[in-house]
Amino acid sequence: MAKLKLPKGSPSIDMTPMVDLAFLLVTFFMLAADFRTDEVVKVEIPSSIGKDDIPQKTLVMVTVDTKGRVFFTCSGEEVRKKVLMQMMAKYKVPLSEENITTFTRLEGGFGCSMSELPKYLSLNSDERKNLPNATIPVDTTRNNELADWINFANREMLDYGKAKFEEENAKQGKGGVPLKPEDFKPKFVLKADMEAEYVKVKTVIEVFRNLKLNNLNFVTSQEAQQL
Repeated sequence: MAKLKLPKGSPSIDMTPMVDLAFLLVTFFMLAADFRTDEVVKVEIPSSIGKDDIPQKTLVMVTVDTKGRVFFTCSGEEVRKKVLMQMMAKYKVPLSEENITTFTRLEGGFGCSMSELPKYLSLNSDERKNLPNATIPVDTTRNNELADWINFANREMLDYGKAKFEEENAKQGKGGVPLKPEDFKPKFVLKADMEAEYVKVKTVIEVFRNLKLNNLNFVTSQEAQQL
């Protein structure tokens, strides 16, 4: 019987399925990930043992940086636009449609007075970050624009949160986990640099207190647990 000769050649592995799987995983994580918001200013926050995450759906946040400058933002382009319209009406500051669109897209917030807002919105992102003295006025006795921003945002966020709750509750259906209405109420957050002057931070806290918004949360980084 003749001996069977096997063909000579180096073995090879088909990598196509592995490459396909890798691209599928990359695509999944890109679509599922929440991209970090471009922050208007970088602050070093103090640490604490708290574990609660920062609420995002109905957030109303004030930031105080190391120079004592004050910045403001709130969730949702729709809410930001309505709040801006009320501020424009109160302070009689006209803005172009382009300025209004730019403002509603400022997820990371802004920091300037209403009179400076048209010029502020005409700058690009890097120019806005490098403005040395731009801040929202927080004078509790005379010009307190921050109080108006927070007050208008609170009103609009209540309506926005209620609509959001009804929308997501309808999507859940009867078999879903019941949603909590309190999770859709405005969440007030103060993010202060650990080197910021206490007086500046205290002034912002007083603004919330004067508006009787006492459910104020502080942004901190979580401390490592001791072993």
